[in-house]
Amino acid sequence: MPIKSFQGERATSSKKLNQNLLVLDIMTRNLEVFKKEQTIHEVMQKFIKYRISGGPVVDDAGNLIGVISEADCMKEISDSRYFNLPILDRTVANFMTSEVDTIDANKTIFEAASMFFKTSRRRFPVLDNNRLVGQISRKDIVVATLNMKSQTWR
Repeated sequence: MPIKSFQGERATSSKKLNQNLLVLDIMTRNLEVFKKEQTIHEVMQKFIKYRISGGPVVDDAGNLIGVISEADCMKEISDSRYFNLPILDRTVANFMTSEVDTIDANKTIFEAASMFFKTSRRRFPVLDNNRLVGQISRKDIVVATLNMKSQTWR
């Protein structure tokens, strides 16, 4: 006598294989942005308050003009001790990096991972039509790939 299966038909997978996960899908949208007129003391306080290590510097129109990071602050803190000068009243404009590497919002996370691998950057401001729309970090890429672990990598 043949054995009858009581399993029934296999359900089709409801998971969508998103092989083109884009930067805009995983980037941080609500950014803490800085102005070039802010003091470095205010910036350091925000770094601590929001548990961030850097962020974009924008002008009054919201255009990206630079990036400020803990590393920028550390160099100046070190120099201030050497020259015995106070730095905390100086502005972001004195510390920020003006030559900013950015990434397009429509790049895949694999392209973003490649950019992180090729540079020493920890974060990239994300632009969409030359407008700042977010920021992506190395950690965002790692989290996204862990969430993709059950999907096919191609």
